[in-house]
Amino acid sequence: MPATVIVGVQWGDEGKAKVLDALAEEYDIIVRYQGGSNAGHTVVVGSERYAFHLVPSGILRHGKVCVIANGVVVEPALLVSEIEDLRARGVRIDGGNLLLSARVHLVMPYHRVLDKAQELRKGGGKIGTTGRGIGPCYADKAARWGIRAVDLMRPASFREKVRSRLEDLNPVLEKIYGIEAMKWEEVAEEVLAAGEKLKPFIADTASYLRKALDGGRRLLLEGAQGTLLDVDFGTYPYVTSSNSAACGASAGTGIPPRRLSEVLGVAKAYTTRVGAGPFPTEILDGDGDELRKKGGEYGTTTGRPRRCGWFDAVSCRYAVETSGVDCLAITKLDVLTGRNPVKICTAYRCEGRRIETMPADLESLTACEPEYEEMAGWETPLGGCRRREHLPAEAQAYVRRIEQLLGVPVRLISVGSGRDDTIRCGI
Repeated sequence: MPATVIVGVQWGDEGKAKVLDALAEEYDIIVRYQGGSNAGHTVVVGSERYAFHLVPSGILRHGKVCVIANGVVVEPALLVSEIEDLRARGVRIDGGNLLLSARVHLVMPYHRVLDKAQELRKGGGKIGTTGRGIGPCYADKAARWGIRAVDLMRPASFREKVRSRLEDLNPVLEKIYGIEAMKWEEVAEEVLAAGEKLKPFIADTASYLRKALDGGRRLLLEGAQGTLLDVDFGTYPYVTSSNSAACGASAGTGIPPRRLSEVLGVAKAYTTRVGAGPFPTEILDGDGDELRKKGGEYGTTTGRPRRCGWFDAVSCRYAVETSGVDCLAITKLDVLTGRNPVKICTAYRCEGRRIETMPADLESLTACEPEYEEMAGWETPLGGCRRREHLPAEAQAYVRRIEQLLGVPVRLISVGSGRDDTIRCGI
């Protein structure tokens, strides 16, 4: 049975949560495979708006099992708070419909402190992190300093690991960053208290997922951020700290690559980016501000205004190829209503050359200027459209041009923020 991967093909914030919510009804198990609480996913159901950070948004669908897999990093207190908030709004969450991998690494209080201190020290060279400790947690994981959810099951061993880590880290905090040393006892007890509430959810999720596939169950895997923020393939160093491309789905879940059956890419009808880093199609005048306002382009997690620009087919094509995207979902097409013309970047001008690929060199990418193709816009609101042929001819042409430039078919189009404001094109 299928294991479908949903992956962003821009710099994150593509609307993956809405796409996942639209498809979740057709699947049995919804899996989050990387990232942490620095990512935010928003789903609108009727008049209710739900913001997700760690819990897969599929939890809103009755009868689904949601899994936070091993590639995710989890701050225990934040996960507990998110679970309790959702329960208070009538969402059922228990050990039967939410599983937490025993192998997830924990975002500790000292990771947050270190994250903020490192960003402050960089001054004008800031990456633009959320300050939630995600990068330092992944760094500890790679350096084999990490503490995992399974460690919560053995409090004595957990305390010793916290003591050992802070024994090494406190001199760095004090001497390099001028921050008061953290007391390991207080840190350990704070996390253990939250961890006690998470114990009913902790499981061997990799084994669970493989057995589920063997039993014919359908899996839907979601990543955070987008391919252009992937630590290997994104605009390094202005990236996240994990593999947010589709390649992270296997390592982040324990599902063998050959068992991943399809990759669905998600892209906005325009482009946005949060934080620092190159952005060739960014609109720096009032048109960018207007696009931000109309699209509600503010971060779910931080509230930071997103940088806005025209659709970039060069970077999206690179992301589609990198993640092996089979089909595409286009979100927020309705936001472009009333803009005439609409533009698509089809190539870059870089150091006197015309290129149709995304350079790895940051200086070259920063120097790139977009070549635009202009298309006629449309004035008719899209909210009532439920079939592709119901779209205005100009909007249909815009979608077709994206398909041509990226080389993959569009299978889903979002024309509004509501759950029902969705056009399915053959899914």
